[in-house]
Amino acid sequence: MPELPEVETTCRGIRPHVAGRMIRAVNVRCRQLRWPVPKQVDAMAGQRISGVSRRAKYILMDLDQGGTVIVHLGMSGSLRICGNEVALRPHDHVVLQLDGGNELRYHDPRRFGCWLFTDSNPSQHPLLAKLGPEPLSSEFDGASLSENCKKRTAAIKQVIMDAHTVVGVGNIYACEALFAAGIHPRRKASRVSRKRLDVLVDCIKEVLQRSINQGGTTLRDFLREDGQPGYFKQQLAVYDKEGESCMNCGNPVRRIVLGQRSTYFCPSCQR
Repeated sequence: MPELPEVETTCRGIRPHVAGRMIRAVNVRCRQLRWPVPKQVDAMAGQRISGVSRRAKYILMDLDQGGTVIVHLGMSGSLRICGNEVALRPHDHVVLQLDGGNELRYHDPRRFGCWLFTDSNPSQHPLLAKLGPEPLSSEFDGASLSENCKKRTAAIKQVIMDAHTVVGVGNIYACEALFAAGIHPRRKASRVSRKRLDVLVDCIKEVLQRSINQGGTTLRDFLREDGQPGYFKQQLAVYDKEGESCMNCGNPVRRIVLGQRSTYFCPSCQR
């Protein structure tokens, strides 16, 4: 599944091509995504996209006549900018024809993403209203994480992956940040000291920012808006490296299942 750096990379990639552009036509080729694509998406034709932003893993496209389109990439979704002469592919489910001759195409083989519409403040939409702070914002710090960890018996990895605690820390980046902070993923959240939580916050920010700068993690189903894969996977320290030597101590990286997710860590370096 595309995680926050992949979504941020996509958002930054499409913004110069769609912000300020008029939508000439909308072609919803498959309406049955995670939720049915509403008719308000079809009604975008004739409106101008006034801005493109991201909240958690959602891409928000504001329209000049009011309203916001909320896009989630799901498990296998991607957004591409193509010339209108480029042939459509199977699973190109939503196509926005833009003035200037380009198209914004939403491609989603598994159809688990979504295109939704709200005419109210998108931050109050049910999908967004109860989300935690953005991980790269000043709102996410040691104090806020400590507050969320108090009296929590859940594993620290599960707490930092909880979108009510902080958004966008998916499985890959949780594993990487915990390794960088030297914290065992199964340690109870309430038993991680404030000092170590401060370090963990810094590691989460550093890992995510580094990934964004390098274009996102190369996942099986993720491609950037220009069709090329991201480049961060080659720098992963523990994720998907079961049995390989830890880059710090040389002992083998282990894999366990935690919260139904494969979790990679070094039992020697992480306590």
